[in-house]
Amino acid sequence: MPLYDYECRGCGHRFEALVRPSSPAACPSCQGQDLEQLLSLFAVSSDGTRRTNLQAAKKKNSKVLREKQMAQLEYEKEHQH
Repeated sequence: MPLYDYECRGCGHRFEALVRPSSPAACPSCQGQDLEQLLSLFAVSSDGTRRTNLQAAKKKNSKVLREKQMAQLEYEKEHQH
């Protein structure tokens, strides 16, 4: 049974899945089955690949940080004494 990398087109979650012929892969976050199979990078290593992966991680982290900051501001606004 092969192990594949996927990205969910519905929620954007990236994950690995062990694919069995009898059951299609599903996103562990939203259970969606509209998935894009990604090129596995475990055997590919270059400066360009590392740079691209680092940029993608930084972009995702900055989005998460902004969301946390907005949630904190909303919490503080609603829980002021």
